[in-house]
Amino acid sequence: MTSTLAAPGIDTAASPARALVCRACSARYPLAAQHACYECFGPLEVDYDAAALARVTREQIEAGPQNIWRYAALLPAGQDPATRVTLDPGLTPLVAAPHLAAELGISAPLWVKDDSANPTHSFKDRVVSVALTAAKALGFERFACASTGNLANSVAAHAARAGAPSVVFIPGDLEQGKVITTAVYGGDLVAIDGSYDDVNRLCGELVETDEFEDTAFVNVNVRPYYAEGSKTLGYEVAEQLGWRIPAQVVIPMASGELLTKIDKAFTELVEIGLVEAPAGGWRVFGAQSAGCNPIAAALHADTDTITPVRPTGIAKSLNIGDPAAGLYALEAVRRTGGWMEYVDDDEIRAGIRLLARTTGVFAETAGGVTVAVLRKLVESGRLDPTAETVVFNTGEGLKTIDAVAGQVGPTHRIKPSLRAARDAGLLS
Repeated sequence: MTSTLAAPGIDTAASPARALVCRACSARYPLAAQHACYECFGPLEVDYDAAALARVTREQIEAGPQNIWRYAALLPAGQDPATRVTLDPGLTPLVAAPHLAAELGISAPLWVKDDSANPTHSFKDRVVSVALTAAKALGFERFACASTGNLANSVAAHAARAGAPSVVFIPGDLEQGKVITTAVYGGDLVAIDGSYDDVNRLCGELVETDEFEDTAFVNVNVRPYYAEGSKTLGYEVAEQLGWRIPAQVVIPMASGELLTKIDKAFTELVEIGLVEAPAGGWRVFGAQSAGCNPIAAALHADTDTITPVRPTGIAKSLNIGDPAAGLYALEAVRRTGGWMEYVDDDEIRAGIRLLARTTGVFAETAGGVTVAVLRKLVESGRLDPTAETVVFNTGEGLKTIDAVAGQVGPTHRIKPSLRAARDAGLLS
C-alpha cells in the first residue's frame, strides 16, 4: 500500500474533488496520497461533486488560460494559479488530415490531435502538471516516477521549473533520445536492468520506505490525480471541434488509462451539459503494438483475463506488459462498441512515415502504432469511414528517430552544379 500525507491537503473549498473512490468496490477515501483500495486492492480514482461540475460553463472555460488550466474547475487541484507545479501544457493542435483520410479511404473528417506540441513533447506534461500540483498540496517535497521515457522527461522538467529535486526510474534499454532529454534537466536518473514492469515494481516498493516518505511518485502514490490530467485531451478535442464529441477516436494504449480518461472526459462533458453526445454515441478504439498487446489480446479472446507479457518491439513508450487499467479499457471499448487492434514493427514504421507524409506530423513510435491501427481498422471494416474520427499522437518523432533512420534519407545526391541538378531530373 502507499503512504498517506494528509496536510496541508487538497483545498475542497475551491476544488470540485470530494474523495477517492475504488473503481472495483466503490469504497471511499479522503483526498490523500493513496492509489489502492484498502478493502479490495482495486485502483482508486477521483470522485467529484456533481453540482460543482454542473456550474462550469463554456464561457468560463473559453475565458481561461491557453493551456490545460482553462479546465481547472473540472480537475482535482490547481484552481489557484499560485499553487500549480506546471509547464502550462495543452491546447495542442487538432490537425485536419484530409490527405491521410483519402489514402485510407475515409470520407468523413479525420483529425490528428498532436500532443507532441507540449513543452516536453508528449501528452505526459498534462498528467504530470495535475499530479504534481496535487502532490504539492499534499505536502510532498520531491518528485519521482517509473517511466518508459516520456514521463521521465516531463517529471524532470517540472521539477526543474519548480526548483524541486527529482528522481526518475527507467528501463536500461530506453531510447537514447529519451534518456538525454531527461538527464539534461539535472535530476537523478536511475536506469534499471529490467523492463518497465520491473521498474514500476521497484517504485512500488520504494514508496513504502521511510527514505521516500517525502516523495511523490506521480504514477504510484498520487496516481489518481495523475490519471485525471489525461481528461484534458478529451476536453480539448470537444472544444476544438466547436463543442462537439467525434463519433470515433483511436487511442494508443500502454496501461490503458489514457483511453479510459478520454472516454471519461466525454462522459463528463455530456453529463454536465457542455456538449451533446453524437447520434448513436461515440466509439472508442485502442491501439497496441504486437510486441506488447495484452489488452487487445484479451479483447480478441473475449475474456476479462489480461495475461501479462514480456514486452518486445520498437514501441517502447507503450511497453507495459502488466497494464494497470487494462480491464477498464476493455470495459470502455466494449461499452461504446469500439475495438482494439495491434500492429508489428514494420507496420509501425510505415504508420510513422504515412502520418508524416500526409499531415506534416512526425510522430514517435506510439503515433505510428495508432496510425497503423487506424489503417487496419478501416480495412477490416471495424471503423466507419463515413463517421468523423480523431486519432491521438502522444509524442514527438525526434525522440524515437532510430525507428525510421534506416528507411529515410536523401532522395538525390549530386555535385553542386546546375548540370548535376539537371542530370538528376530536378529541373524536369
